[in-house]
Amino acid sequence: MAATLAQFLDAAAAGRFPPADGGVTVVAQPGPRDAGVVAFTAHSVVFTDEDPQWVRSALAVVDCDPLAAAMHPRFLSALLDRTSRGTDTIDLLTVAPSLPGDPPVRLRELTDPAHPRVRRALDRRDDVRVWTTDGGIVLLGRGVAGRWETAIEVDEAVRHRGLGRALATAARHLVPAGEPIWSQQAAGNARSIRAFQAAGFRPVASELLLHRRPGSG
Repeated sequence: MAATLAQFLDAAAAGRFPPADGGVTVVAQPGPRDAGVVAFTAHSVVFTDEDPQWVRSALAVVDCDPLAAAMHPRFLSALLDRTSRGTDTIDLLTVAPSLPGDPPVRLRELTDPAHPRVRRALDRRDDVRVWTTDGGIVLLGRGVAGRWETAIEVDEAVRHRGLGRALATAARHLVPAGEPIWSQQAAGNARSIRAFQAAGFRPVASELLLHRRPGSG
């Protein structure tokens, strides 16, 4: 049976990674919304419904270290053109186990589906829930391959007070018991990376997601 992206993610959440053999595995998209690349240590997974032979041909012509080919701008540009999709940035992909009990910060759940943060989240996640506290927001939803994902926002006026770490920790309490919780941080966003790692999230891969363009279905 062919491997799935969910299997790679579940294994990584449990601390088991693909062999560091310089290889690239091509798997089907977990659904129409999500395509992209996850690069583990010396092994990448391309998840797309495009022809795997085309993927390997596009990788073969990239003039770089083979370990970097799946995240090289030339390959990613070819993949974007081939799929007619867009993207934002390459992220650091991090994961943490759930925690029992109440979050370390008092939260109020937003129930307005028209709230701008909720609307943005619904473009890329299912089962979205959003909570607020004074100066911050924490979001939970099902993203790539059905994994539980979180994102946080901290108002500029209250930065450097530990709120980012508290919100990232809160997400571990909000996710269903026994489920890992994932988060992506842009590689240049050192402040966010520090907050999530202080909250117990560990880096497992880099990830680039290809987003459907508006009106593409």
